[in-house]
Amino acid sequence: MKPINDRVVVKPAPAEEKTTGGIIIPDTAKEKPQKGEVIAVGPGKEGVKLTVKKGDTVLYGKYAGQEIQYQGEDYLIMREDDILVIL
Repeated sequence: MKPINDRVVVKPAPAEEKTTGGIIIPDTAKEKPQKGEVIAVGPGKEGVKLTVKKGDTVLYGKYAGQEIQYQGEDYLIMREDDILVIL
């Protein structure tokens, strides 16, 4: 996958299975992850380079990006503006 312009492809981290106290979270109560790893980065827009790079772990908004499935894996395609922080 090669994103265009200021788009970034992110592989979401798996949802938490347990709380820090050891309680197992059922599938119906799991929250959508807001953290993931950058898989691919576009070239940027009109000479403005992107800040994130492949391999970065990022936090993004709860409803950010477009969910896609590629070769059996789930990914998000989002604008760099949707990324809140690089961890």
